[in-house]
Amino acid sequence: MKIALDAMGGDFAPDCTVQGAALAAQELPDGTSIVLVGQEDVINAKLKEYNITSDKLEVYHADEIIEMGEHPTKALSQKPNSSIGVGFGLLRAGAVKAFSSAGNTGAMHVGAMFTIRAVEGVIRPGIAGFMPKEDGGFGVIMDVGANADCKPDVLLQFGQIGALYAKHVFEIDNPKVGLMNLGEEEQKGTLLTQAAYQLFKITKGINFIGNIEGRDLFNDKADVIVCDGFTGNVILKMAESFFDLLQARKIKDSYFDRFNYEAIGGSPILGVNGNVVIGHGVSSPMAIKNMLLLSLKMAESNIHLKIKEKFEE
Repeated sequence: MKIALDAMGGDFAPDCTVQGAALAAQELPDGTSIVLVGQEDVINAKLKEYNITSDKLEVYHADEIIEMGEHPTKALSQKPNSSIGVGFGLLRAGAVKAFSSAGNTGAMHVGAMFTIRAVEGVIRPGIAGFMPKEDGGFGVIMDVGANADCKPDVLLQFGQIGALYAKHVFEIDNPKVGLMNLGEEEQKGTLLTQAAYQLFKITKGINFIGNIEGRDLFNDKADVIVCDGFTGNVILKMAESFFDLLQARKIKDSYFDRFNYEAIGGSPILGVNGNVVIGHGVSSPMAIKNMLLLSLKMAESNIHLKIKEKFEE
């Protein structure tokens, strides 16, 4: 099995990407390798600089780089030989089982939508985030930024997709799905959440436990939290700030250490025909390592195929 990394993507690439790949390579099972996609001479120079030698690392050349500030759609069309473009090409061809990048988020999303495309039946693929639970696990929150405005049927699909991820990647049996709202009562919320609630109620095959509130983000009430991308992004960024606040105050706590973005490494795009993970632009080597290990876990679980099977029913 091969998983690909955009070696040129991120604020500190290629130094951090190459170092992170080397860290991940040490933890990969036998028969698994990482494909570093990018400018071959630059990547090889960094491997030499950091004295990295591993039979689990290989380099695949891509001439161009999509910079962080470039327009996603324009950049992908004008730079077909970019590391992001080539990475998606490898994923589409089946040469790799997952592709991840800490580079231009918009380009990664556009690349996923137009190269490997949405699973048939999925209205809008979404980006999943993860909430550290008090019991030691993680909950899935979806969407966290891809779809700021949603319709009720899109929220329903987020619940279905998130439940599949929680089951097959986090190995949670019959995951509980909750709808983020401003109260537990059925009639509470916006027109969107009220309508979505009714769809969840009548849909079979999903363990819907009703509305949840902000205070339920970190307890065991729901394994999957459903919301539009605007709400999800605000929640995710606020949760990540907890770690920064504690660090600034020199407070050490093992639970809040799990709010550090490095602990997960990235956010998957779910509902597309392949395993894709987007990392933070400021990703450190540790974050890159965990992003790659997350990509591997997704590839091993065949989560994209599980989602495809669900929407073919």
